[in-house]
Amino acid sequence: MQTLASSSLSKETAWPACRAPHPLHRSESSVFLALRDLRFARGRFALMGAVVALIAVLGVLLSGLASGLADAGISGLRALPVTHMAFDEKATSEQFSRSTVEQEDWQAWSKTPGVERAEPFGTTLTNARVNQGAKKGEQVNLAVFGMAPDSSLAPSPNKGEGLEVGSAGIVITQEIADLGVEVGDVLIVDKSEVRLKVVGLVDEAVSYGHIGVAYADLDTWRRLHYGLPGDLPEAARQQATAVALTLEPGADVSTVEKATGTRADTKETTFGASPGYTAESSTMALIKGFLYAISALVVGAFFTVWTVQRKAEIALLKALGAPTGYVLRDALTQVVAVLVGATAVGTAVGMALGSMMIGKAPFALSAPAIATSSGLLIVLGTLGAVVAIRRITAVDPLTALGATR
Repeated sequence: MQTLASSSLSKETAWPACRAPHPLHRSESSVFLALRDLRFARGRFALMGAVVALIAVLGVLLSGLASGLADAGISGLRALPVTHMAFDEKATSEQFSRSTVEQEDWQAWSKTPGVERAEPFGTTLTNARVNQGAKKGEQVNLAVFGMAPDSSLAPSPNKGEGLEVGSAGIVITQEIADLGVEVGDVLIVDKSEVRLKVVGLVDEAVSYGHIGVAYADLDTWRRLHYGLPGDLPEAARQQATAVALTLEPGADVSTVEKATGTRADTKETTFGASPGYTAESSTMALIKGFLYAISALVVGAFFTVWTVQRKAEIALLKALGAPTGYVLRDALTQVVAVLVGATAVGTAVGMALGSMMIGKAPFALSAPAIATSSGLLIVLGTLGAVVAIRRITAVDPLTALGATR
């Protein structure tokens, strides 16, 4: 009897140790089932992945185009070593074409506590033709930045010489040099017939309003701005477009703003005053927004159909004891696997195509912009799929047992 009891007891104690846990309760089984479905229905998932990859390609190209358009519009302003620009307070939009400040304005700013530097700055767009040089007769558009030759704004040319007061010389950027203009060429400005000699070259592709930047001294800029070929009137000699400022952090400039009738805007705020920049930026942002919304809808629609088609399998899993959370994890694993893989492939293809566009269109590959585009595609696609796979919670496990018959 004792032997029988001990034998029975040993069997009872041995049974729990020998019994294997149900595979549906293992965390790794979720990944196994998700990957099994990907292999079983690889045609459908490959088609969905191709659609996501194409969206990723378009996202990279749109991001590169947006970055390129921004560079073509504001890279000249972005390169200026300033923190703020002070404009005439009456110029509330398109400040660079509507604002005029006087000499006493930048002098007052320079004496204000918290202002490290305050220097006159001018901008104007003009057209000229090459009068002397290899490209004689060629028309050239110029975005002329006027500044004092000894100011911090003045460029340091990689080739040739810098600016000099009253020399009517200009320092061009690589954007203009790519048109065939070289150091030593002479340009004649249309209408005013002002002669400009190219004295230096900055080896940077810098532009303003999609036009290459040329740096000039203030007197030369004033003759171009007012269209005056001869001596400047005394009033014109004391004017500029804005006051270029370098402010200390937290500097209070409200008093000098009120006294001079000017308004200090941050350098980033002045980007909106560049011709066409705001319209281009808002248009590209709207297009990218629609692209991300479409990606979420496409992914959500696909997984909605896929969930409906898997209704019987999902009911069987639940009938076998799989909790709803397990089935949801299984579906989300498929979503993330498809989105991450397809987005990686599409991003690589988009970068390859974009690299071929550089130099032929206003296009620039920016790592932060591309990372943001890819991340948004994955996140919004996942959110769209989450809304779709919520149907899993409503699947009745009795369906697998013939409850609908």
